[in-house]
Amino acid sequence: IPVLKKETHLPIIIDPSHGTGHWDLVEPMARASIAAGADGLMIEVHPDPINAYSDGPQSLKPDKFQHLMDNIRPFIRLMDRTL
Repeated sequence: IPVLKKETHLPIIIDPSHGTGHWDLVEPMARASIAAGADGLMIEVHPDPINAYSDGPQSLKPDKFQHLMDNIRPFIRLMDRTL
């Protein structure tokens, strides 16, 4: 992320869902991405990941996504960032 920031004026959007392939690793990767300077996150959400046509293993259920957002907001503020 820091290298990309030096090379472009465009925002850097990170996908912690595909980056790990596992729903339980999305939150720590999202935190790491923000800490590294990411400008945004793209996170897969599906109401029934097991039956999703694709990307089920890395998709968060809506309640898990809400939990992630609740947990990550203070971290984003701590890093002096905004949503």
